[in-house]
Amino acid sequence: MIEQKHFDVIIVGGSYSGLSAAMSLGRSLREVLVIDSGLPCNRQTPHSHNFITHDGEKPAVISAKAKVQVDFYDTVQFYNGLVVSAIKTENGFEIKTESGKIFTSRKVLFATGVKDLLPEIDGFKECWGISVLHCPYCHGYEVKKEKMAIISNGEMGFEFAKLISNWTKDLKLCTNGKSTLTLEQTKILKKHNVQIFEEEIDLLEHKNGEIKNIIFKNQGKVAVKAIYARPPFEQHCQLPKDLGCDINEQGLLKVDTMQKTNISGIYASGDCVTQMRSVAIAVSTGSFAGAVINKDLIDEDF
Repeated sequence: MIEQKHFDVIIVGGSYSGLSAAMSLGRSLREVLVIDSGLPCNRQTPHSHNFITHDGEKPAVISAKAKVQVDFYDTVQFYNGLVVSAIKTENGFEIKTESGKIFTSRKVLFATGVKDLLPEIDGFKECWGISVLHCPYCHGYEVKKEKMAIISNGEMGFEFAKLISNWTKDLKLCTNGKSTLTLEQTKILKKHNVQIFEEEIDLLEHKNGEIKNIIFKNQGKVAVKAIYARPPFEQHCQLPKDLGCDINEQGLLKVDTMQKTNISGIYASGDCVTQMRSVAIAVSTGSFAGAVINKDLIDEDF
């Protein structure tokens, strides 16, 4: 039970970025409350990569270990719950949870991530994060030189195919409908032996999330070991927008080089602010945000 009501900083989102910020702030002797609803976007991903000292570790293991280490700092507290409202007040912010708990703080950090809007393709959701992947730097090495496909189209499909061709030469681009590639892009891809399939996808045949075949609506199929896709997304938490924080053209919270939003006292870090979605980058931006917030508090009080 948390008796304390007022904090220096409330961190909304207790995954990698939020925990990293909490450690910076805890080590700065700040009174911090981390509020988390327990729904990290990579909860279905079996292994995390490209994060030194944790390469190949299960995401849940990394976050559990991080929470234990952050909990060592006695000025940091945790609350399991969903934040449903945030109000800017004369002295800071008022944060209300779904259970009705109200906490206040001088500063707020949103480390709330994003929500992927997965396509209505049977099997896609079950494979997402396991064999349907978003980032070759996170997962490409494990499926290197295997049969792969990309579900994309147009400019994004072309650039994605260029990128993934670094990891395999057996690559197919599935546009899931009529191709919107230019003639020049099509010519370049074919020159590099990237096959283009314009048929609509019916389902992804898989076993426990491990993709076996792409099945098209014309009953054709393509065997693959992995698929890359970048579905659209939205902010996992709409409260920063409600508070007046700017959203950029990619749908990300707009922050400056100090992780500050356009609203004084509100900061953001992790997946909600960057297209480079990885544990390492989430940790980096969270750690930096924590240091920036502490310095701002010092400047205000000195």
